[in-house]
Formats: sequence, C-alpha cells, structure tokens
Amino acid sequence: MALSSSSSRIKGLIETRLLQGQPLTSELLAILLVYFVQGVLGLARLAISFFLKDDLGLSPASVAALTGIAALPWTIKPLFGMMSDGLPVLGYRRRPYLILSGLLGVLAWLALATVVHSTWAAIVAITCTSLSVAVGDVIVDSMVVERARGESQADAGTLQSLCWGATAVGGLFTAYLGGLLLERFDSRTVFAITASFPLLITLVAGLIGETPSPHSSTWSVLRTQAGELWGAVRQRPIWMPSLFMFLWQATPSGEAAFFFFTTNDLGFEPEFLGRVRLVSSLAALIGIGVFQRFLRDVPFRQIFGWSTVLSALLGMTMLILVTHANRSLGIDDRWFSLGDSLVLTVMGQIAFMPVLVLSARLCPAGVEATLFALLMSVLNLAGLTSHELGALLTRWLGITENNFDHLWQLVLITNLTTLLPLPLLFLLPAASAQAADLEAETTPADQPLAPGPGLPAQAADLEAETTPAAPHLAPLAIALPTVDSDC
Repeated sequence: MALSSSSSRIKGLIETRLLQGQPLTSELLAILLVYFVQGVLGLARLAISFFLKDDLGLSPASVAALTGIAALPWTIKPLFGMMSDGLPVLGYRRRPYLILSGLLGVLAWLALATVVHSTWAAIVAITCTSLSVAVGDVIVDSMVVERARGESQADAGTLQSLCWGATAVGGLFTAYLGGLLLERFDSRTVFAITASFPLLITLVAGLIGETPSPHSSTWSVLRTQAGELWGAVRQRPIWMPSLFMFLWQATPSGEAAFFFFTTNDLGFEPEFLGRVRLVSSLAALIGIGVFQRFLRDVPFRQIFGWSTVLSALLGMTMLILVTHANRSLGIDDRWFSLGDSLVLTVMGQIAFMPVLVLSARLCPAGVEATLFALLMSVLNLAGLTSHELGALLTRWLGITENNFDHLWQLVLITNLTTLLPLPLLFLLPAASAQAADLEAETTPADQPLAPGPGLPAQAADLEAETTPAAPHLAPLAIALPTVDSDC
C-alpha cells in the first residue's frame, strides 16, 4: 500500500508540475518521446553543416539551395496526413506509419555515415532524413489535435507547449554534445550515432492506444477527405491567416552565408558552435515559458506585429558582428554571438508559438492530420522559399566561402524584408490564443468546425530538427527543416 501511495504521489507530481495537468498515459509518453527525438536529431545539425562545407566543398549559395531542397517533404505533409487518415495499414492509421518513419530515418543516417560521397547522394540522403521526421510529425500532430479537443479555453496551448518543450529539451540534450563530438570525431561518426535515435520512434509505436478499424479504406474515402479539405481551405478564416503566415516566413534567409562567416572568418570551431546551440536551446525553452505564462491572452495581430518589429530591430545587431564593430567596443566575437543568439531565439520562439495555436484551432474534426499538415506545409513551403531566395541573394551579392564583403547587405536585406507582411495583419483573427471568441470568428455558419489546440513539429532546424524561429534569426548554424518550423 505504501509503495502504491508513493507511486500515486509521484505520478500526481509529474502531472501537475511537468505535464501542466495533462494525465500521464503511455500514449502521451510516446507522443512526447517522438517530439523529444526530433529535438535530439539536432545532434547531427552541425555535422551536416560541416559535411557540406568541408567534405563536399559546397559554396554558401549551394548550401542554402540544398537546405531548401531538403525541406521538400515538409511541403507535402498533407499527403502523409491523407495516407494516415484514409489508408490504414492492417487496420491501423498511426502505428505502422510511425514504425516506417523510424526505420527510414535509421537507413538515411546510416547512408550518410557510409556510402554518401557526392552532392546528389547527400541531397537524397538528407531529404530522406527530413522525410522520416515529417511523416512521424504528421502522425503525432494528428494525435495531439484529437486529444486537444477536450481542452478548456483556459488550457488552450498547453499541449503545444508540452510538445515544443519536449523538442526543445531534446535539442538541449544534444546541443553542446553535437559540437563536442565534431571536435573528436568526423561528421560520419556523428551521423552513425544519430542513426540510433529514429529507432526509438519505431519502438514506442506500440505504446499508441489505437484500435484497428474493421473497414479498410478505399480511394473513395481519400476523395471524400480531399473534398472536405478543399471545403475547409476555401473558408476565409482559414486561407487568410495561412496567406499571412506564408508571407511572414517566406522572406530571404542568410543562415548559410552566416555559418560560413562564423567558421571561415571568425574561426568558430565546432565545440563553440555547440555552446551556441546549447544557449539557443535554453532560449527556446525561455520563449515557450514566456508565451505560456504571459502572452496567451495577447491578440494574434498584436503579438505578430510587435514580435516582427522587435525581431527585425534586434536582427540588425548582426551588422555589429559582420562589420567587426563589436571589437571596437571591446566585446569579444564569441560573447557577442552567444548573447545575440540568446535574444533572437527567444524572440523567434515567442513569435512562432501563436502560429501553432492558431493553426491547430482551425482544424475541423475528421481531417485533423490532413488540415493541420496542410497548414504546417504552408510554413515549410515558406521556409523553402526563404532558403532559395537567400541562396539567390547570396550568389547575387558575390558572397563565397572566403569573400564576405557584402554580407552586411545580406543581413540588412533579410531583416528589412521581414517587415513587408505587416500591412497584411488584418488577415489574422483579432482574438488571442486563449480567447473564446476565436471559435466564433473562425467558424463559418454553414460549416461548423471543432477547434482545438494541436501541435507542431522544428524544427529541426534542419528541423527542424528546428528550433522554431523566423528564418533570419538563427545566425550561427544551418537548420535543416523538421518545422515545422513543423511543429
């Protein structure tokens, strides 16, 4: 009895303090573990960057372009959602897809560790790692949306925070370790170590509480789902915010060029870049906490407006580092970079959280996986556009692995262009993430939706394994998409 009572107290403490009131179940643990693994995959983030730069000898523009290509699986997430919702495997809609996504990730990382020796092979392998995370992300997103329908208005966004928190903790777990390993081993060894983590997703699939469907889905079911999805997308309360979010995230990114600058010009070694990633992971947790504690009742338009303006202004501080003005002020490059990454990541996370809350609350019942995947795909397509525009700008400005004379112009352009969507703030709902009137505002009278908070995937940053942030806000490492900037 004493042991049972002690276990109950511990379980209650976990539910109250760590899970923010969510009941502790094996399924919730499986969901959080999948998000945790997405964050852990950031272990190879720096390894990928150095592999492309040093082993394959790619230029900044080429790395930026490849980064965009690797995001392609995240732009077709609705397809994975429709497959999950409409084409069960042996009667199951979730477990088999999680198993397959984990196995694909294992094979792709092992390929990078062994047989990849060319640019095109690297593109295929890295895209497969992205595909692995994207498929798993769609599955857990749909499960979270289903669970979140029971949340009260007061608890709106709790599941988003838990899942992004799990991803951030996973990133925190491996942030510094990724750089430290690169100091002692080569990139391929890091890829081999990373290959073990997707296997966890396959193993926890059995914890998903799913009852097999007695009916095997047919293509008619998929056509029905497509019709329902099209009906939802045509609604102004859905396509208008989606349009704004696309424009908000599609502005050019200078990440690749800045990574080359920090390694080739400033001489930052992998171990230090690991420290930067550690600081960024901590900052992501801070951003989640700030949003959850103070900003859930701030109207969407207001939080998007202010966060965009502040991010653009703070992003200009990169000019100080690029022009080496910090040295004239007596501030070391490393300390300046750490502080800059901390502030910018907090702002990026705060700006991204309402995107996830809004997207999830627009999902109608019955097509949760598909519509939420579509909304996240809008963001990931914007991220792809951002990287490709950044690649064009990098090439146009003549920025190479050794020439950074015009990097300050790239920084200026990438920050100023983030302000362009501000006149379109009216496309967003006037309500806040926690406001009850969001339902009325986003629910057409002729087609009631069943709004409920759902979840994202990070990104990885090259996703992602993505700390979610506006593309121009992550200056010191290449982020391969996992975001959603899906969550």
